[in-house]
Amino acid sequence: MALDAEREIHSKITREPGSRPSRLLRRLPAASGAAVPGVFVVLWSSAFIAGVIGVDAAPPLLLMFSRFAAAGLLLAAFARAVRAPWPRGRTLAHVAVSGLLVQAVQFGALYSALGMGLPAAVVALVQGLNPVVIAVLAARLLGERVNGRQWVGFGLGAAGVLLAVADRVAFSPWGVVLCAIGLLGLSLGTLYQKRFVPEMDVRSGTAVQFLVAAPPLGLLALLLETPRVSDWGAFGGSLGWMVAVNSIGAFVLLNTMLRRSSASRVSTLFFLTPSVTALMAFALVGQALHPLALMGLVLGAAGVLLANRR
Repeated sequence: MALDAEREIHSKITREPGSRPSRLLRRLPAASGAAVPGVFVVLWSSAFIAGVIGVDAAPPLLLMFSRFAAAGLLLAAFARAVRAPWPRGRTLAHVAVSGLLVQAVQFGALYSALGMGLPAAVVALVQGLNPVVIAVLAARLLGERVNGRQWVGFGLGAAGVLLAVADRVAFSPWGVVLCAIGLLGLSLGTLYQKRFVPEMDVRSGTAVQFLVAAPPLGLLALLLETPRVSDWGAFGGSLGWMVAVNSIGAFVLLNTMLRRSSASRVSTLFFLTPSVTALMAFALVGQALHPLALMGLVLGAAGVLLANRR
């Protein structure tokens, strides 16, 4: 049953009816290809754990500048080595705008909220509402149709998000404002990319997104923070994980899925991130795991399945 559910999610998110599978997924074995959405959720959720460790060792904007500069240079070198096509002209401008929204605005705001002491669970909660925002905006901006069954799926997913962190919510007004800004950056950036550069090469395009996000965050780090590292071991470990796993790994998968499916369907995976974050926090840093988190995971998974069924 679990395998059938995983295949159901994969078939909707990695390929729209009538479209050709991406070259990347065609080269994967069937079993590994079916795991792409699940792998993406795990990689994305791990960023919250790495983020908590990172912002304890260095200011958040400095951490994000370092992350995007390193990830951009590494991915650009790889794209050049494999001779990936680079965006040019108007396409380059659209890729840059999407990068500023999805990378600089989203993560600059979310990690600043973490740096202010807002719990990772609350940050994950706000980001987990992304599918609802995407669904509302996609209907208006992209003409994507959302039927009644999908809206029920969105409702279940949102309920799962709330349950996942219901026992650990602690609010900071400015932190919540920053989370809302980060949520808008992710949602608007996803829709912008889907609207203007849906066929962006995931290697060179993602590299451009990272490289355009780094300079504004670096400037803000100089203006608003004291750029120093208090724990180089924690900083290096957190940065290395976020560069290799969260930036390159997760965003290559995200951009690949966005090429092959609607923005609203891909965004439903964010319903799962708060619960998976809670599970990872329990396994990796010893945070208590409450039954509500498990209930949230079940509801979130049900919402993803329902929203992605034909």
